[in-house]
Amino acid sequence: MPDALPPPAPALQAQKPSRSLRKPLIGLALLAAIGGGGWWWYSGLGWETTDNAYLAGDISPLSSRIEGDVAEILVADNAPVAAGQPMIRLEDADWRARRDAAAATVADAEASIQTLNAQLDQARAQLSAAEAAVTQADASRALAVLEANRYGQLASSGVGSRERAEQTAAERRRSEAVQAAAEANRVAAAAALPVISAQIRSAEARLLQARANLVLAENNLSYTVIRAPFDGFSANRAAQRGQHVRAGQSLIAVTPPPARQWLVANFKETQLAHLRPGQRAEITLDVTGQTLHGRVESLAGATGALFSLLPPENATGNFTRIVQRVPVRIEILDPPAGLRPGLSARVSVETGR
Repeated sequence: MPDALPPPAPALQAQKPSRSLRKPLIGLALLAAIGGGGWWWYSGLGWETTDNAYLAGDISPLSSRIEGDVAEILVADNAPVAAGQPMIRLEDADWRARRDAAAATVADAEASIQTLNAQLDQARAQLSAAEAAVTQADASRALAVLEANRYGQLASSGVGSRERAEQTAAERRRSEAVQAAAEANRVAAAAALPVISAQIRSAEARLLQARANLVLAENNLSYTVIRAPFDGFSANRAAQRGQHVRAGQSLIAVTPPPARQWLVANFKETQLAHLRPGQRAEITLDVTGQTLHGRVESLAGATGALFSLLPPENATGNFTRIVQRVPVRIEILDPPAGLRPGLSARVSVETGR
């Protein structure tokens, strides 16, 4: 009977993995497969990412539109403000006096127009009276002419007295003079009308100018109070109480609330092929690590370098090729409280390629 086979060597037994080690190895393999598949799926969606991003908003620097002294500072630094809220008030005594002087000029111009209108009505009445006097003088002259002719003929034929004929002739000449004077008065009265009308137009022009000056004076008076243009926060206050400021001098600024802020992401030009407005974006703020949702609004029409103070000039002998970046504006769909323009962020845009 053949001899039984010898038992396996201990070294060969050690080479076979035990059943207890197979399960962890299989689990690790599955995790690696799931991770690789997930990464393949995530990469297949097409995400473009950049950390060259920051929050932006319409910051409004407010300056004085007139010259004056700062009377009051009505808001605290970095305080919330509402649209139209007074922030700084300048001394307004001089501007009130100028407003009152302009108002007095308007009242004087209005009184002048009223006086001229009354004079125009009076001149029209005088013209009517002169025309009536002309009509009366014409009638008197016609009667005097008839009587002078009749008594002259009677005196020539020896029937009437010569004295009567001379009286009627004198009355004729007097009536003709009265008629000429009445006509002259009518012409003078008629000529006064366009003169007064021209004076009224001149007075109306002065009134318009006076009213315009009053509007300017009222505007300048309103400029003594500097108000917030929109809801936001006061910032960068440079004004001091008692300080003399000139027109155009910057005094304070207003920063926008979170709802009026957006994200500017500077993507490399090699990342722009699949970026489109409307694509979904995920924003991670550096300050808190919070992730926000966004949407691509628009892509800039030129690279950011072209808008710099010294844009690049590539037509030189020492040209160095540099990958350019293009600003992309991203809307923040769920802006939380505490956002501030200028904060850094990381953004990923789902291109869907």
